Amino acid sequence: MRYRIHQIKLKPGEDKELIPGKIKKKIGARVEDPVIRRESIDARDKKDIRLVYTVDFTCDKKLKLDKAPDLNYQYPEPGKDPMKCRPVIAGFGPCGIFAALILAEMGYRPLVLERGRAMEQRVQDVETFWKTGELDESSNVQFGEGGAGTFSDGKLTTGIKDPRVFKVLETFVDAGADPAILYKHKPHIGTDVLRGVVVNLRNRIIEKGGEICFESKVTDLILKDKRLRAIKVNDEEIIEAECLILALGHSARDTFQMLKKRAVPMEQKPFSIGVRIQHPQEWIDRAQYGDPELAKILGPADYKLSHHCENGRGVYTFCMCPGGEVIMAASSREHTVTNGMSYSARDGAFANSGLLVDVRISDFPSEDVLAGVEFQEKYEKLAFQQGNPPRTEWENFGKPGDPVAASLPVFAAEAMKEAMPYFGKKLCGFDDPKALLTAVESRSSSPVRILRGKGMEAAIKGIYPAGEGAGYAGGIMSAAVDGIKAAEAIIQSGTYNPSF
Repeated sequence: MRYRIHQIKLKPGEDKELIPGKIKKKIGARVEDPVIRRESIDARDKKDIRLVYTVDFTCDKKLKLDKAPDLNYQYPEPGKDPMKCRPVIAGFGPCGIFAALILAEMGYRPLVLERGRAMEQRVQDVETFWKTGELDESSNVQFGEGGAGTFSDGKLTTGIKDPRVFKVLETFVDAGADPAILYKHKPHIGTDVLRGVVVNLRNRIIEKGGEICFESKVTDLILKDKRLRAIKVNDEEIIEAECLILALGHSARDTFQMLKKRAVPMEQKPFSIGVRIQHPQEWIDRAQYGDPELAKILGPADYKLSHHCENGRGVYTFCMCPGGEVIMAASSREHTVTNGMSYSARDGAFANSGLLVDVRISDFPSEDVLAGVEFQEKYEKLAFQQGNPPRTEWENFGKPGDPVAASLPVFAAEAMKEAMPYFGKKLCGFDDPKALLTAVESRSSSPVRILRGKGMEAAIKGIYPAGEGAGYAGGIMSAAVDGIKAAEAIIQSGTYNPSF
């Protein structure tokens, strides 16, 4: 029988080879084939920090433990109705990548249309932007192979409980990611490694019969009787299609406009706005571990903070990047957007994270479905005018002449002022006067949701909204899982065979 056991603990620096012996001591029987399924750090007591493990193992003895779950991914059964056209996917971020991979592995030969460029050229375009400020609006931190997450920490944490999560992690490992992501409590790949992983996944999709077209933006939908008939690409080429996965990023504002024009049902969606806050990584290590030297064993420390303001606003840290850097992430000229990024080693001198405040639908300027986009654009343009990017130290935030507070809605600046002392009590040094703030972080999630039914399909038959831009995910993992689900829905709806 294969079992799962929790709360196996090691001291920092102890060898993982001790784990089978600790399990044996706990259950009174010898274990076979132990596999670590989870590793987390318990640092609540700074004088007694422990690494805590969940382990699957085989034992002949009958034990009062949970059975180890079957983590093997089960491919869906194809539907019987023949599909005339191969499935099309708009977008090649995590959602589009995993939708394409599943479809390709099942023989559906998907066609991927990505508005941005392939990784090799995209990296050059982004580096040019960072060095010179010259922005390519079709190839940048937001658009291109791998999606916005390519220039991030490659963070794989997720709050969703879905068996497909392990399929995503295994796929990343097979494509070159560190095997430790299979069990780390807060796994990450790092932007440097993730770039190669994405290219490997691209090649695998092509090997399985998929096709990926870069610099190919879906500019219109051809509909008849509330059903998809074809897709227009780059305002020129017409591609016959009966299934389209809208794996958009949340910055695809022109595509949202096109969907609105074509009466694809959408609704306003809340999101968040704020800044990037940066501290020396050593401060965070000291606050979390007590001894910053433990970072050499445990890795650079991270944090996650939240505060509920008196007026009901929520303030929270988001996408924390240990040993990382603050980057510029605009996708349109004369607008400023900031984000955070870490390399796989996380060995930079500084830590940063988003410091965000809830934006409600009632804050939007109108009832128009794209009013949230208008809200984002207002403050991104204001941030550009205030400094591109505006920066200030915490001790100057909100004072006369501060460009950061001037780049934010008043409610966001006031909420941050209330939350910071609270955060300083939770994490010593967080509200240090010299903490550096950069505005504006406005792309934490999509400002719209493209409506869909239980079968993942929109009211217009053949359209499958999925992932972050469609309003159904919040990070690499949840977007990838949603892409898999969209692919499964198409597979279950019918069979595609090139010989039909």
